[in-house]
Amino acid sequence: MPLPTYQQLTRRTDAPPGSSWHLFPDQPERGMANFAGPAQIRRATACVTDGRAFNLDYPLDAFDPPMSKARGIPHHRITAKHDQARDDVLDNFHLQAGTQIDGLRHRRASGHGFYNGVPDHEITPRSPRLGVQLWAEVPLAGRGLLIDIEGLLQARGTPLAHFDGPALTTSLLDDALEAQGCSVEPGDLLLVHTGWAHWYLTTTAENRRETRARRRATGFAQSRDFAAWCWDHRIALMATDTFAVEVLPVLDSSDFHDSAPEDDGMMHQELIAKLGLPLGELWNLHALAEDCRTTGRWDSLLTVKPLNLTGGVGSPANATALR
Repeated sequence: MPLPTYQQLTRRTDAPPGSSWHLFPDQPERGMANFAGPAQIRRATACVTDGRAFNLDYPLDAFDPPMSKARGIPHHRITAKHDQARDDVLDNFHLQAGTQIDGLRHRRASGHGFYNGVPDHEITPRSPRLGVQLWAEVPLAGRGLLIDIEGLLQARGTPLAHFDGPALTTSLLDDALEAQGCSVEPGDLLLVHTGWAHWYLTTTAENRRETRARRRATGFAQSRDFAAWCWDHRIALMATDTFAVEVLPVLDSSDFHDSAPEDDGMMHQELIAKLGLPLGELWNLHALAEDCRTTGRWDSLLTVKPLNLTGGVGSPANATALR
């Protein structure tokens, strides 16, 4: 039986409106990652033609200090039991301070609960419910399709002014795909390149301080159009090189002020807690985007293997694109 459209999801009465709860009976807690299965992995192997690998993770301490004021960079200590051996440990290791993937524990749907109605008392360390280990035991893998919004707007002569934190629309996704001669296929893992992370890491220290102080970052407008675009394309991952995927501060025009009052109308609840969409943030897409522009090929075999941490809320992405 075909899955409903997003518009149909918004009319659900057996689950939160706009949710995909209980629509994936075989692996219910993997959410939209279910769209990337064996057929999608086999198809993606055709993307490997040149034999090159691209790391999509920034160093763990690249964002120092992190954009989120509640997080810090890890402190790396090397220890030794004797002169001929070394071990090491990371202190203050916030798993979502840099290149990351948000697990389905990361956000609750206000008034409804965690994805699929998993009760709050099961969202604890070492409890497996909705833990990020579900995407480590069966990693996210398939065709990674890069959508180059930065390249599109540069070609138009209207480059993104990242210091201002512009809001992006779904029409930019469609326009970039058209310019690239690409289309989204069910199960694709999308990599949206805006240039924000590269700009942030290479701009002046003063710009970084002000951007962090104002928590201002380029991202997608909080809209039902964006949620519909993601669901109706049946994607398995939405990863960007931005801080939060969605624009910050939240727009006054957000469609979710009423449904997400705790976060001033953020879209994370709709994407994570309702749709079950894996979100990637602060991904290192700079070199991959340059290669895509040079070769005119925009897809790759993408693997994403979070930490195998039972009950993890999120994780470094550990993402690799093979071309």
